[in-house]
Amino acid sequence: MSYKDSLKTITDGVGGGLAAIIMGYDGIPIDEYFSETPQFDLQLLVVEYANLLREIRRTVALLENGNMQEVSITTDRVRVLVRVISEEFFLVLVLTADGNYGKGRYLLSREALQLRDELT
Repeated sequence: MSYKDSLKTITDGVGGGLAAIIMGYDGIPIDEYFSETPQFDLQLLVVEYANLLREIRRTVALLENGNMQEVSITTDRVRVLVRVISEEFFLVLVLTADGNYGKGRYLLSREALQLRDELT
């Protein structure tokens, strides 16, 4: 299965899915899938969140709380779910605010395991 197929499976498999993106912590997307033309700049959103994730990962390491696995950011318009794939990559799912959060977490977790093997 290609990266694009995995991203399509996640986005289309969850109610309210807008996009799924494989990103490097450097902010460069590896692959992406958009279910429709976004109402706002999803690529900019993900790049900016990559900066935030680097800081969160650094803070988690500093506090010695274990390895970061998942981060969720919810606004009145969207939910952004992030699942760590490896030390270099993470998986992002962008949902509508009323999207199926639980199923999104499940699909991210499942696909991240498969992508980890493919990306390393």
